[in-house]
Amino acid sequence: MAISWDDVVARRLHRHHLSTPASTPAQAVAGMCGAHAQVQSAAEVSVAMRVAGATRATVQEALATERSLVKTFGPRGTVHLLPAADLALWTGARCALPPERSPFAPDVRLSPGQTDAVVGAIDDALRHAPPPSGLTVDELTAEIVARVGSWAGDLVMPAFQTHWPRWRQALATAADRGVLCFGLPRGRNVTYTSPALWVPGFRPLPPGEAIRSLVRSYLRSYGPATPAHMARWLGAPAGWTATVFADMKDLADSFPAEGFLAGGFLVAGDDSFPPAQDGGVRLLPYFDAYAVGSHPRERVFPGRAAERALNRGQAGNYPVLLVDGIAAGVWHSRRTGRRLAVTVEPLRPLSRARLADLDDQVARLGHIVGAAPTLTVGEVTAGPHA
Repeated sequence: MAISWDDVVARRLHRHHLSTPASTPAQAVAGMCGAHAQVQSAAEVSVAMRVAGATRATVQEALATERSLVKTFGPRGTVHLLPAADLALWTGARCALPPERSPFAPDVRLSPGQTDAVVGAIDDALRHAPPPSGLTVDELTAEIVARVGSWAGDLVMPAFQTHWPRWRQALATAADRGVLCFGLPRGRNVTYTSPALWVPGFRPLPPGEAIRSLVRSYLRSYGPATPAHMARWLGAPAGWTATVFADMKDLADSFPAEGFLAGGFLVAGDDSFPPAQDGGVRLLPYFDAYAVGSHPRERVFPGRAAERALNRGQAGNYPVLLVDGIAAGVWHSRRTGRRLAVTVEPLRPLSRARLADLDDQVARLGHIVGAAPTLTVGEVTAGPHA
């Protein structure tokens, strides 16, 4: 029997721990293949929703105390929470990606030699600044300048109506090479620390081995999927990604499936699909991994959902109402003290059973964030997150 769309959705919901809860935040994040954390509070909700009884504090403890999670750069070069156990894979895979062209003017750019010098200085400075708080940006700037020279601290890098020191062009590169990750905030200040101190015994995997492992992880979470789907999720060139797939001998692309899955891959032997079942109602926060990484877009965001829940074709900018694994509306919340006002805008009428599920989800959200929730079913007027 051919694999159907219902089969694919049931598998993804299961793998993402949206139908079967994870036992720990690290297990949940592994199932998501990383949790987008540019908005830290949204990442905490996203992970907690997948762990039975968890709250934002549960996720914070996994990051800050247990260190079973690590915050660093992941897919598309954006900030993610990743399982600490997978950091070696992620850093190696990020180093395998083709280098991106610098967006800065020639007199602003770092040369390859300067980049190497800055990364070496970051490595040395952070290894001598014990976690969890590490060094703030200003402290790290001073340490880098002391090691390589004043040119690294020149305020020449345009950013947010101001200018950053030149060395910050190498921030993501330092993370990719495994010498930097985020530490714990110090008040309102972001800090950085050494992965070698955060994850004892850490060492990046060789790039070739790592990118192949990441392909398998992505397909376990999002498969069947095409190289183009993964390229979009990872932020890599489509042709390069297709070559990586073609060179792997443990992928399967010949399985009975509906036509929309043509060209999709699975990991050979990982071809089990749970029975299609009621996927229920879920409230996915900003940039939830399921919404961002799932394809084909026209299947995940059908009809009006593409207009209402996507921003110029990009997923994640709106919190998504998920019904049976499919985008079926948007939602928004506003907290005032101990109260949480939740507005949900379904794109089609919800049955009595679905409304009961929605009540349960809103109650769950209130528990996660530690506030008393109220639900309004109506139009969401908030615009997309930048």
